Amino acid sequence: MIDKNVVRNLVEEWLKDKEYFLVDVEISPDDKIVVEIDHADGVWIDDCVQLSKYIEDRLNRDDEDYELEVGSAGLGQPFKVPQQYVNFIGKEVEVLDADGKKYRGVLKAVDGRDFTVTVKEKVKKEGAKRPTMEDVDRTFSMDGVKYAKYLISFK
Repeated sequence: MIDKNVVRNLVEEWLKDKEYFLVDVEISPDDKIVVEIDHADGVWIDDCVQLSKYIEDRLNRDDEDYELEVGSAGLGQPFKVPQQYVNFIGKEVEVLDADGKKYRGVLKAVDGRDFTVTVKEKVKKEGAKRPTMEDVDRTFSMDGVKYAKYLISFK
């Protein structure tokens, strides 16, 4: 089986001095390698092709046959690395917390492994007859949520 660290190191070499970042490397038992990269402005197919060739030139198919797929982290897929959170500051996201509660709001800030989402919630103020919808900041830990992902809008 192909060593995941070898592939990860090859990707990191190619990424050096580029604005891309590595999202994930997966290798299945039948040696299908899937590499996901991302960029603040999106991923260009030409760059995926270049990275694919770079990896293929450095892995020996005579030692072990493999299938290689290089692409971008899927839009609307859960975030896997902190840089993805940073790239979507100011955008609408969905968060599923550890208790199974969903939150939808605007990703406001990222601080280390914590992130803040501004959500609309009913808040009953003292003396008011009815609750009103207000913006409330909720802070989550990247490690403490089931997922966070960008919400695609076609408005």
